[in-house]
Amino acid sequence: MSLKMRSIFVPILFLVFLATEATAQQPEAWADYDETKDLALLAEHDNERMRFDLLLSRVRDRNSIWQYFETALEAFGPARYQNLKPLILERSVYDLQAAVALGLLTYTDLTTFYLYRIREIETDPERFLNAVISLDPAAIERARALDARRTAGEIIALDSLFGIPVLLKDNIGAAGIPTTAGAVALAENLSEDAFITARLRESGAVILGKANLSEWAYFFCRSCPSGYSALGGQTLNPYGRFEFGTGGSSSGSGAAAATNMAAVTVGTETSGSILSPSSASSIVGLKPSTGALSRSGIVPISATLDTAGPMTRSVQDAVVLFNAMAGFDSEDTAMSRRSEDFRLVNRETDIDGWRLGALENHLDNSLFKEALARLTADGAIAVEVTLPDVDTEGFTKFLGAEMLRDLALYLNIYAANEVGVDSISALRRFNEQEPYLRAPYGQQLIDMMVELELDSVELEALRMRLQTAARSALDSLFSDESLKVLLSINNSNASLAALANYPALTVPLGYEEDGRAVGITIIAPSFQEQTLIDLGLRFEKLIRARRLPAAYR
Repeated sequence: MSLKMRSIFVPILFLVFLATEATAQQPEAWADYDETKDLALLAEHDNERMRFDLLLSRVRDRNSIWQYFETALEAFGPARYQNLKPLILERSVYDLQAAVALGLLTYTDLTTFYLYRIREIETDPERFLNAVISLDPAAIERARALDARRTAGEIIALDSLFGIPVLLKDNIGAAGIPTTAGAVALAENLSEDAFITARLRESGAVILGKANLSEWAYFFCRSCPSGYSALGGQTLNPYGRFEFGTGGSSSGSGAAAATNMAAVTVGTETSGSILSPSSASSIVGLKPSTGALSRSGIVPISATLDTAGPMTRSVQDAVVLFNAMAGFDSEDTAMSRRSEDFRLVNRETDIDGWRLGALENHLDNSLFKEALARLTADGAIAVEVTLPDVDTEGFTKFLGAEMLRDLALYLNIYAANEVGVDSISALRRFNEQEPYLRAPYGQQLIDMMVELELDSVELEALRMRLQTAARSALDSLFSDESLKVLLSINNSNASLAALANYPALTVPLGYEEDGRAVGITIIAPSFQEQTLIDLGLRFEKLIRARRLPAAYR
């Protein structure tokens, strides 16, 4: 749809541009920061998972992240940054495209704003989040080229990612930036674009850089906290840096989206790694059916379960981002022919008569009960349900055996020649050379994988048992209760949904009394993402729960 056809949606705010000069100071370069005091405070945390051993990376100077942009950021300056805030913060892709169309900002402004904001946040000892691991040196140049195409007459739709800055989780390949999975072993992995990255570039998106993550997508060590990587340090939660965890391995994508370090971000999930950090960061996270989006060029855990997915501040933007990444990839064995033209639609949907399965173990949660009340008042029918017990014994062993196989394939096919490891065994030996730097929390899951004795026949039997049990449980529940969707909280039941290949969407639900963000998670049968989007859009409109973290306004 053209800009002219959608002009009615232009917010009134865009008609007034702030002329007030800002008084903010230019961000300083990151100075030496003694984390001892903060670590001592965290050592007393009630949650043992928050008792971090370190906050910063021991192997990377964080000033190297924005070294290519110092001149551009100095020229941009604090006044321009402050004046653009009302046009950019918390604005949707539609809003940003409308602002560009009205001449209120350019794609170059937008890209530089996010780079400036990343530096502003990540150089502040009181606010840094370790959400970004690297930036694309060509980002501003790319934005300028896209501005030139627009001014030359190219028509840009409001639901297009043309000129829109995107942060990728750092296990997703992007030419010109290392794809590291947070690991020292992949620090020089200058791989090519993953399939979804190439699709984003074709749509006109600006790849801003890479978001931090739990190292090796959180299948590396048993005792390490979520959100830690050797290259990126410890990702922190913007709703409570030292109070709450970041959840899941796509932690940097969640924290960056929550604080507007990019317009949209991309995560990956094997079991909970989009749903968990999205809920923890009060954003929208879509875990698609495996096979809906390509995984080619993404550092893997499991070919059976892995998927990429959008992490955004609205359901509407999740649809725009999903569509920009979609496309049939013949190299991905999980893709079916239905994925060739698999797209989603932003639309108004009547949910009258929809049967929503409400898990009984969440019915004592006041936020969950309020959500059910809003949805039933809108015509839906809430059905109290209980999940049957599902035997998931051997799940960790299954993931380990798949990663043992699939990571070796990735390293052989996609990794740069400079990468010096070619297997899990080689990775263990590499980390053992300097464990203080490369594996400060240990590498227990790597050790487990090296010692696994599971042949291909046994692995297939284990996969079949786990997936059949999960699918049978969810298929029966949906059929017996005539459910449209299943409702849960945060990443509860994420592993069951993953094993059954049921897609899931989490949407901001609200905040607990202590400020912890909570998401409502909607689960539907395979390739019924549109059902998730229809209900998610309706729920978002009814609740409007998301708030920008106070320290990042």
